[in-house]
Amino acid sequence: MQALAGLTALIIEPHAGMRAGIHNMLSQGGLTKIDYAVSASTAIRPLRNRTFDLVICEYDLGEGQDGQQLLEDLRHHRLLPPETVFVMVTAERTRDKVVSAAELSLNDYILKPFTAEMLLERLARAIERRNALQAVRQLIEDGNLAGAIEACAAGAEKLPRHAPDFMRVRAELHTMLGELAEAENIYADLYARRALAWARLGQAVTLHRQGRFSEAETMLQALIESKPQFLEAYDWLARTQEELGRFEQAQRTLQAAVERSPHAVQRLRRLGRVALEAGDADTAHRVFQQVVNRTRFSEFREPEDHVRLVETALGQGEAQLASSLIRDLSKTLAHAARTPVCRALSMAMLHRHEGEQEQAVEALEEAVAACRQPVALSADARMLLARNCLQSGLEQGAVEVMTTVVGNASGTAAAARTLRLFHDAGRQDLITRVKRDSKNQVLDLVASGAEKARLGDYRGAVALMSEAATRLPDNPQVVFNAAVAVLKCLDNQGWDEELGERARDYVSAARRLDPRNPRLSLLGSMYRELLKKYAISRSDRHGGFARL
Repeated sequence: MQALAGLTALIIEPHAGMRAGIHNMLSQGGLTKIDYAVSASTAIRPLRNRTFDLVICEYDLGEGQDGQQLLEDLRHHRLLPPETVFVMVTAERTRDKVVSAAELSLNDYILKPFTAEMLLERLARAIERRNALQAVRQLIEDGNLAGAIEACAAGAEKLPRHAPDFMRVRAELHTMLGELAEAENIYADLYARRALAWARLGQAVTLHRQGRFSEAETMLQALIESKPQFLEAYDWLARTQEELGRFEQAQRTLQAAVERSPHAVQRLRRLGRVALEAGDADTAHRVFQQVVNRTRFSEFREPEDHVRLVETALGQGEAQLASSLIRDLSKTLAHAARTPVCRALSMAMLHRHEGEQEQAVEALEEAVAACRQPVALSADARMLLARNCLQSGLEQGAVEVMTTVVGNASGTAAAARTLRLFHDAGRQDLITRVKRDSKNQVLDLVASGAEKARLGDYRGAVALMSEAATRLPDNPQVVFNAAVAVLKCLDNQGWDEELGERARDYVSAARRLDPRNPRLSLLGSMYRELLKKYAISRSDRHGGFARL
């Protein structure tokens, strides 16, 4: 059996004997290009730097993260492209752990002991499915979404065995393009014919995105009743309940999901946030403690988790715990770009709790200054900072921070939600200032970048627009112009691999943020022409450029 010949694989397994065993099994399938990692932390670098056809990961990776936590990080940080087949292998049969891992879109989950024949058969099926969709993925990569939709329709007819997969991708493409009615019809047809739970979820999501929240809620509740293990439905139900302003119900929905799958950190973060919105400080505090503890060994530890736990600890009157968390933040996360602002904000909250108003103001001013640096601080953290500024009389600081939040909002509705802070405080005047300043901020950044490029300062344009894209990663206008700046720099100053990777990432982000932008095809063409001009091959997704 040579079904795997020519493919690449990464085995993540701490035990040498098991690594050798899996290696031998893969060799029987014709696979010879095999790399190894012995832990979650050692797996990050190869996965960041290149794309593998297969990743075979042990669930129990010893001290540190387990396989499920690693997979969640890889999904969240987009280090695992859709063409990579990810398989978890383990002797673990504990129900909640199996459910937690399986919900992260694994290609397969294999219990030990298993034979070479069993492994190779399962891998061959997954690779066949991947290959069937490869032409569609290439069209998406090239920015030809309309062509990808046509290819999905043709593929469903030509390969009926994979028809549901083609229809699913087609529905996702219609969703990307904002054609929600078309996507809804595809999902509804799939569910009517095959009763696929993910199709019902897709239909509910399109209802949600059309603002038909009550219909979405009813559909999601019915889906959960019929498929209680389908945890993504709980997440969307909670989001829908949030949109309806029912935070206590959203909290109960997420708690039910956590009870079934207690190891998913992103859901725990969401539960903590919703619990705060619902006024349940005790649950929020307990949940954020779990988040900080479970991410302790992650390569992607998040300083903002410490901020939230400091906030809830002070709400519980635990000033000593808050001080300990700030020391841990300063010591163990000193390298993280977000740490200076997170530490300053945490110190401000602690000083305010202790009645040290002057020191609190100084710390807030330090946090606002740190926010001027190109750090991708979340909207939630910025809003917490703005709220503390407003409470301490630093109106200008609150306006400055919220200007970035609104400029980075994904749409008018999202921007309006972020400004609830000023609305609740009765400060309509500040809302007007923030809206005006956020619009001018984006226009000024784009104009400055274009002027630098016009004057021949291509590197300066790249530096300016890259900084802007770091601050406003969800603003389609900023990201699009960052892509243009990098592409023009490459065209005029020669090929640079780091800038080539940045160009690819910006083009991909621009496509994701504003798929209906008519200039996207031009952007994609510029990128492809550059690769052709410098005889560059895109050998893989994560930095694998090579001269032809």
